[in-house]
Amino acid sequence: MGVDTEEEQESGVAQDSEWPELEKAERLARGAALKWASGIFYSPKQLTRLDQYRSREAQRMCSIESRIKSTVQSYLESVQTGLEQLGLALKEVQEAREALSEAEGALRSQVEATHTLEPLRELADQHGQLQAVTLLLPRLLTVPEAVTRTQALIKGNCFLEAYEVLRELEQLRDEVLDPLGGPELPLFEGLTALGEELGLAVGKAVGSARQLARDNPALLVAAVRVAEFEEERDAQFLSPSPGRPRAWRQQCLKALQRALEKAYFEVPAPSPPALAGHLATLQEALPAELALAESLVAPCCPKDYGVVKLWAHTLHQGLCQHLRQLLDREDLGLQDIFTLLHWTLHIYPGPEMMGHDDLGPEADISKLEPLLSPETVEQLERMYTEKLKINIAEWLQKALDEEVAEWFREQEPDIDPEGFYHSSLTAVVLQILDENIRVTAMISSSLQERIHAMALRELGTFLRSLIEALERFSQEHLKDASRPPHYVPYLLACLNHYAALSSSVSLLQPAGLPPAAGGSATIQAALGDVKRKICRLILDALLQQLQPLFVALPSRRWLSGLVQLDSVCERTAGFCAGFSRVRSPLAQGLEEGAQSGAVLAALRELFRLRDAALLGLEVTSFSRQFPDVSEEHIGALLDVRGDVSREQRQAVLEAMRAHPPPAPPPAGRRPLFSLVPVPAPAPPLAFCFPSGACA
Repeated sequence: MGVDTEEEQESGVAQDSEWPELEKAERLARGAALKWASGIFYSPKQLTRLDQYRSREAQRMCSIESRIKSTVQSYLESVQTGLEQLGLALKEVQEAREALSEAEGALRSQVEATHTLEPLRELADQHGQLQAVTLLLPRLLTVPEAVTRTQALIKGNCFLEAYEVLRELEQLRDEVLDPLGGPELPLFEGLTALGEELGLAVGKAVGSARQLARDNPALLVAAVRVAEFEEERDAQFLSPSPGRPRAWRQQCLKALQRALEKAYFEVPAPSPPALAGHLATLQEALPAELALAESLVAPCCPKDYGVVKLWAHTLHQGLCQHLRQLLDREDLGLQDIFTLLHWTLHIYPGPEMMGHDDLGPEADISKLEPLLSPETVEQLERMYTEKLKINIAEWLQKALDEEVAEWFREQEPDIDPEGFYHSSLTAVVLQILDENIRVTAMISSSLQERIHAMALRELGTFLRSLIEALERFSQEHLKDASRPPHYVPYLLACLNHYAALSSSVSLLQPAGLPPAAGGSATIQAALGDVKRKICRLILDALLQQLQPLFVALPSRRWLSGLVQLDSVCERTAGFCAGFSRVRSPLAQGLEEGAQSGAVLAALRELFRLRDAALLGLEVTSFSRQFPDVSEEHIGALLDVRGDVSREQRQAVLEAMRAHPPPAPPPAGRRPLFSLVPVPAPAPPLAFCFPSGACA
């Protein structure tokens, strides 16, 4: 373990600067050696073995140096061998470069020689072309005659023979053009037109398949075979070429479609009066057409033509377009729309046509779209509803006009076998509505629901018109009590109309459909208005007859005997004699004894009050109990008392005016006083009650 010399330090510094990895390795080695030495010589006793360790380590160093020298020697020998091989490769590259230079010079000389032989090559090519044409010359001479013969065969519908000759001519043309490699010879210029002529003839024949399948199926088969041969030849050309693809098969299929469309749908759309007959004709013709396609046309064509499917889909698409033309017309009537909807939604997809059991799966009708889109059906149903609404309104108005005309007859209303007043108005109204609601079940539940809701609305309008007609009827009677001659009996007959309509409205509800929202309630409310109007007019008529007897009320004649009361009873009994002709006698207000009793009790208290100074409070209480009582009613009641002075009467009425407006009548209580007319002021009375002063 000595100290490094100055030279070793300098060389180490130089090596460290050039080889930093070596410096790191040396430091690691020195550290490892130091660690090893410190482990071996950790006590003075072991220093005696220093010579042994030094000798052993010297031997190890010699062995290591020997192996290093051997490795370096082997590496140097490999480097020497590589240098020798690189020298040989360089020599071979130089020799190859010289050989390539010599070959390049030889090729340049050959190119110059090739240019001198170019005219000779062209002459050789021309000689070969002329030789080929010379060999084909006998066949070329027959081309014009073959073209003429092909045209004759086409005109004679000999399609297979004409096609065979055409193929031979085209093959000859190809054999001539291939060696020549130039433009087509004038001799073959007509072949393209000849092929087009044959294609048109084949398409025309296939387009007549409906007739040929019956009369000459062999001709149809020949035309289809020619189209199939050309389809195979088209497939042989990987890319389009002049005149290719001819696509005769597609032309034939299009010809079939055009023939069907022309036969059924190229005629102008019929006028609405003829629509039903036109659809009936299609109903018979289209299934027969599909049967023809399946039994006669399909066997003449390849299976992949799908003749039955082609027929079904072509007829369907044509029919869709045809119906669109019909829908564009603005003169479609109510019956036309109904016929069109029923035919398209039920007849066409039904067992009589496209759903027929004999129609096989080849037709593939499941892929057909509906004849009419849902939007179109919605539009037609809405149009049908609007047109029917106008008609129903006219029919109902006509029925009402006829009924009103009967009200002015010189005879009483008709009587049915049960002894009740009767007319045809109710039956006519219900029949009009019911028939139009029920018949729409043939179209769809949605249309039936529309018509039902519309019918209820029109019935409500009719009932309002009936109320207006009753009002006019009453006005005529007020002008002249003798006209109409049977005023009350016809009012009673109208009560029978009410009863019949009220019990029959529910019958208009179609089975299986939910009730129209609010429709029945609205009709019942309108019927209630009709009933109240009739009852009011009947009561007014009774009051009109009794009014002359009440003019003198109160008077000595009323108070002294029963003559006047007997007259009232007689007239009332005579008036009510006709009530037996009413199926359900009705008298609004009178059937509630509780309300009548309350009125009588309140009137009794008003008349029994002795202290006239308290009349204001009594009248205020009375008006609270019966909010529809008016000042005129109170004035008339005070006049009946006969003991109320003018000043007291004025004070009572002022107290009534000062009182806040009364609340609406309690639930379940109908207005009463508003239905009671106030008679005109009576002339001055001839006497007064003893207890009061005269007015």
